[in-house]
Amino acid sequence: MSRLKRVLIIAEAANPEWVSVPLVGWSLATAIAAKCDAHIVTQVRNRDAFMRAGLIEGVDFTAIDSEAFARPLWALGEKLRMGQGKGFTTLQVINALSYPYFERLIWQRFGAAIKAGEYDVVHRITPLSPTISSPLAAKCARAGVPFILGPLNGGVPWPKGFDSERRREREWLSYLRSAYKAMPGRKATLKYASAILTGSHHTASEVPARYREKCIYLPENGIDPARFTGRAAPPKDGPLRACFIGRMVPYKGPDMLLDAAAPLLASGALEIEMIGDGPMLEPLKARGDQGVTWRGWMAHEDVQSVLKTCHLLSFPSIREFGGGVVLEAMALGAVPLIVDYAGPGELVSDAWGMKVPLGRRDKIVDDFRARLTALCKDHSALPAMGDAAISRVQSHFTWERKAEQILQVYDWLENTGQAPRFF
Repeated sequence: MSRLKRVLIIAEAANPEWVSVPLVGWSLATAIAAKCDAHIVTQVRNRDAFMRAGLIEGVDFTAIDSEAFARPLWALGEKLRMGQGKGFTTLQVINALSYPYFERLIWQRFGAAIKAGEYDVVHRITPLSPTISSPLAAKCARAGVPFILGPLNGGVPWPKGFDSERRREREWLSYLRSAYKAMPGRKATLKYASAILTGSHHTASEVPARYREKCIYLPENGIDPARFTGRAAPPKDGPLRACFIGRMVPYKGPDMLLDAAAPLLASGALEIEMIGDGPMLEPLKARGDQGVTWRGWMAHEDVQSVLKTCHLLSFPSIREFGGGVVLEAMALGAVPLIVDYAGPGELVSDAWGMKVPLGRRDKIVDDFRARLTALCKDHSALPAMGDAAISRVQSHFTWERKAEQILQVYDWLENTGQAPRFF
C-alpha cells in the first residue's frame, strides 16, 4: 500500500440509523475513512445521526443542505409512487432530477480545494443507482483528480411471467427505464470517471463497451461483524427451521414460500419464521398456515436473534439488486435458499447455499418445495455449508475488507497497471 490517501467521499445517502442504501453509504464511507485521510460529504438530513455516532462536523464530515430543491421533489415523488414502499423507479427519476443540485453545492464548497490538489481522490459512493449522473466527474478530470463512481447497482429487469407483480408494485416507469441511457450527463459521467465500481454483472453490462476497462466488479453490500456475532444454532432435533426476511410485497415472494411449504408445514416437518411488514402481511396471516410465526417488522439489530434459531434463509425474491439479507444470513451461518437471479444469485454458490432457477411462479414454487422437502428428510449437510458461508463473508464482505479492496483501487489509479479483480 502506498502513502496515505486524501479522499473526499461523497455519500449523499448515508445514515447509521437507517437500512438499505443509507446504511450501505454510511458503512462503506466510514470504513474507508478509518483507513485513510478522508472527509465525508453527506446530505443535511443525515447530520444529526452522524453526530450521534461520534463524528465531528467540519472535521470528519460536511452536511450539504440541498433541501430547498430536494424536499419538494421528494414530496412529488411520494405522491406519484401511489403507496408506501411502491414505485421505486419513480423515486429514482425524482432523485435523478434533484441530485445534480447537491453536487453543484459540493463544488461550491470543495471545488477550490479539489483544484488546488488537496485531495488525491474524489469518490462518490451514493447514490448507488446507475441512472444518476455526476457533474463532478468532468470537473474533477479537468482538475486532474481521479473520480471514482460506485459501487453502482440497480435496474435489474423484471423477469418474464411476473408482470402482475410489477403492476402491483406501481412500477409503471420501469417499462421505460432504459431511457436513462439517453439522459444528459450520463456519457460525460462515464467518460470522465477514472474507475467505475459495479455492484452487479447486470450493471456492468449496461456500461458501454468503450468504458468497460474502467469497471471493477464489487458488490455494494457488506457486514459489520460487531452487528452479526455468533452463528446460527437451531435445535439439532425437531423440524427444519427456515426464516423469511423482507417486505411483505409480491416480488419478495412470501406467498410463493408459503405455497411451497404448505404440505411440510401441515405435517410438522417444517417451521417458518416470517419477519417483515407490508400490504401482504394480513392476507397471508389469514391463510392460517400451521407452523408459521409472524414477527412483523423488527428492528434491524434484532433480526439476527430470530435468524440464529433457523437452519436456513428461505428467500424466493425474484428481483433483488444487492441481496444484503443474504449476506446477513451467511454471516451467521444460516444457509441461503434463493432464486438464481440478480444480486442473490451472484452472492450464492453451491458451497454455501442453494439456488433454484428463475422461472414462472409455479416452477419456482415447485422447485422450492422440492428443496425444502429434501432438507426436511436430511439437513445434515447444512452445518458445513454454514461454515463455508461464514468464511466467504469474512474473506470478502466485511466492511473492513471492502474498504481494503477500494484502497487497492485508489492505488491502481495512482500507479496504473492492471486493474484489481476481487472475485
